[in-house]
Amino acid sequence: MESGPRPTEPEIQSDEPEFDRALRPGSLDEFIGQDRLRQNLGVAIQAARQRHEPLDHILFCGPPGLGKTTLAFLLAREMRTQIIVSSGPALSAPRDVCGLLSRLETGDILFLDEIHRLPRAVEEYLYSAMEDQAIDITLDQGPAARSLRVTLSAFTLVGATTREGLLAAPFRNRFGIVERLEPYAVEHLVRILERASRLLAFGIEPDAAVELARRSRGVPRVALRLFRRLRDLGQVRGNTTLDLGTAMEGLEALGVDELGLEHLDRELLRALVLRGGGPVGLKTLAASIGESDDTIELVYEPYLIRLGFLSRTPRGRVATELAFAHLGVSVPPGGVPYGASSSAPVNQEEFGFD
Repeated sequence: MESGPRPTEPEIQSDEPEFDRALRPGSLDEFIGQDRLRQNLGVAIQAARQRHEPLDHILFCGPPGLGKTTLAFLLAREMRTQIIVSSGPALSAPRDVCGLLSRLETGDILFLDEIHRLPRAVEEYLYSAMEDQAIDITLDQGPAARSLRVTLSAFTLVGATTREGLLAAPFRNRFGIVERLEPYAVEHLVRILERASRLLAFGIEPDAAVELARRSRGVPRVALRLFRRLRDLGQVRGNTTLDLGTAMEGLEALGVDELGLEHLDRELLRALVLRGGGPVGLKTLAASIGESDDTIELVYEPYLIRLGFLSRTPRGRVATELAFAHLGVSVPPGGVPYGASSSAPVNQEEFGFD
């Protein structure tokens, strides 16, 4: 493996906002939160460097915004190698993978975001690349068709997924390291905001940072997005520091309540409450708030379930007593709908909620 990164070509081809790239930590030690995961990765990196071998293939699982892409870039930096980035939707056929794999040199990292969206044929095509460092290329067609085996450099495949269950078991089992990222505690989000404040040269008062962290759903990406919006408000007013008053005013204007719920979160709960709490089918719920059922299921429901506001039952979605209380609506005389009480609320102190 090489002693330093190769500057001959860009590390990434991405339309990620410059704001997010500027706030990325420069090393694994600077990465805030996910302590167990960082410790495990640190051991794997140190062992691989001592053996002068590439890292084992790694799969990062978890909700969006928790740092899977950031960790992939830190792995490349810690291993002093190159990273090539693509995504599941961009690789529609095995031929799309050939070009990426052929560019890799020993120890390089191929990062595939949304890896669960790879077509099954591409997944199966990667099996031999991951295990044997080789791929089979079919030449010609029909009776003249023949297969040519191409040897690859030993590389590391790093995949990121929000839906681990959609990966085929043989594909998932080829990842030697599987790590799941969890929502961040408030104190970790506060440290992330304070670091962002220093990098952006725009101060944030401690109580404002805590309030912002409490309303960020345990997700750094949400915390940084809110900070950027509130920084705009403070800057327009000629301030150089975000104080609690400005933060509260800005959060109210953005429609973010004390639990981090936004307009569509509350609309989703209201749609259930107006129907007596449910159960309501997903497609009916989607039509009632004007949003796609996939977006509801993947974006809005996980956090509401974590808070204990919503429950999935065989008959549909139902609102819990906590949801009625949050909206200030009385529970129906018959109590919560069937199955709603089965959603135990999250330990809200863990996320900084009273």
